[in-house]
Amino acid sequence: MDNKPITEIIEKIKKLLALAGSDNEHEAALAASHAQRLLSAHNLAMADIETESKPGLADKVETPAPKNMPKWGRHLSGAVSAAFDCQAIHHPATGKLTFIGVGADVQIAAYTFTFLDRTVRRLCSQYMKYAAIASTPSRQRELMRQSYYLGAVSTITVRLREQKKQTPVTPGALVPVKEGLIKKAMEELGVIRTIRSRKSYINPDAYTSGQADGKKVGIRQALGAGRSGTAREVSKAN
Repeated sequence: MDNKPITEIIEKIKKLLALAGSDNEHEAALAASHAQRLLSAHNLAMADIETESKPGLADKVETPAPKNMPKWGRHLSGAVSAAFDCQAIHHPATGKLTFIGVGADVQIAAYTFTFLDRTVRRLCSQYMKYAAIASTPSRQRELMRQSYYLGAVSTITVRLREQKKQTPVTPGALVPVKEGLIKKAMEELGVIRTIRSRKSYINPDAYTSGQADGKKVGIRQALGAGRSGTAREVSKAN
């Protein structure tokens, strides 16, 4: 267990996350792995000092998102938010996604979403390159593409849930504290419209391929947003 003040632990995690955006894949992976280990230690430290130092304010972090967020993107943001005890709000007018959480949770959630979004898009492009032939109608190609995305995100969602069970983000006593701060921050944003997902038509082969490829995504590496440039695109909301 790390006995340093919680603020120092959080700052060290942030520095590791920045390093995880290195072009050197080995260096990025090591930094992301170390960040995860420190995060676990940080949770234990918070459990020890929660009676002396409880968070008093929720944080907001923005990351770019499509103005018209696809169904799979909404599912992905929801899965990441749940994994890191945050909430995500999409802003169609500005093309932004705001993560609301407490302490290091919210920044890690934003990094993780950005990394996973890019990774799934890259894998889908590779799949479509070989799965769809030139004569495939554009409507059918789009159905294949969206089915692949949904399949990949379904697997990633399960993996994020399993990871949270193994490494809980928030000690039990702090759960209601965080929930209260997040709820207050969301209320300050005004009216939030809830979008209900419509039933999706699925291409079974594309969906299954997406599920299989979802198992290949580096969830641990995602903690550090291990792709170059990601850290520069995630910004603290005012």
